[in-house]
Amino acid sequence: MPTYGKGLRGLSILTLVTITAALILVFFYVPLDATQGFIQKIFYIHVPLAIVSLCGFVFGGVLAVMHLRTGDRRYDLRSYVAIHMALIFGVAALLAGSIWAKASWGHWWVWNDPTLVSYLIVLLMFATYTPFRFSIEDPERQARYASVFAILGGAFVPLNFIAVRAAQEYVHPRVLTLTGSNLPGPMLLTFLVSLLGIALLYVTLWKYEMAAKNARMQMRALRRRLLGDDDIRPLPRSAAPSL
Repeated sequence: MPTYGKGLRGLSILTLVTITAALILVFFYVPLDATQGFIQKIFYIHVPLAIVSLCGFVFGGVLAVMHLRTGDRRYDLRSYVAIHMALIFGVAALLAGSIWAKASWGHWWVWNDPTLVSYLIVLLMFATYTPFRFSIEDPERQARYASVFAILGGAFVPLNFIAVRAAQEYVHPRVLTLTGSNLPGPMLLTFLVSLLGIALLYVTLWKYEMAAKNARMQMRALRRRLLGDDDIRPLPRSAAPSL
């Protein structure tokens, strides 16, 4: 059984240092935006959260492909945790974006921007993943159907991104493009450090949750042994780890 806690201390320290550096850059280095002023600094939190959440959904889809290809239920568990964590980051991105929108546009939300609406669609789609998953009682069918859902949802993310980029009308300023960035040097540096910090935070929390679930499974196995079940053997590759 894999040990997900290995290297967590070093990863946690690296995450803390990177996020601290990002916050220092945000508040003490990067200049104020000429039109939005201080409120624009939420950009360095909102956009990295949104990018990492979308990458997390794709990551969950890739792990689901590995589950269907190998039959190893551990990939199913990893996919579940990846999507669960990405959804949390997505909600945080939505809240940060709403605060920014209220300060900049005077509204918490606008419906005429394809970027906002498409992101909300992705979040709502993946919000149904967990209820759908646990509505299926049979463990084998649950893992298989959940993997199909994760693959379809993960494939929808880049397709949705391409469709939004092709839209002619939008409200969101497009400072990041497929060919480069329109950000000045200090803003680009701050954004990249913030993006790295948020990405490290996602990986750290994913590993923490996997380590917690792994420890819980080991405790259950130990409890069964203490109760006198001598026939317990290591889980086969197709066995289902409990969520």
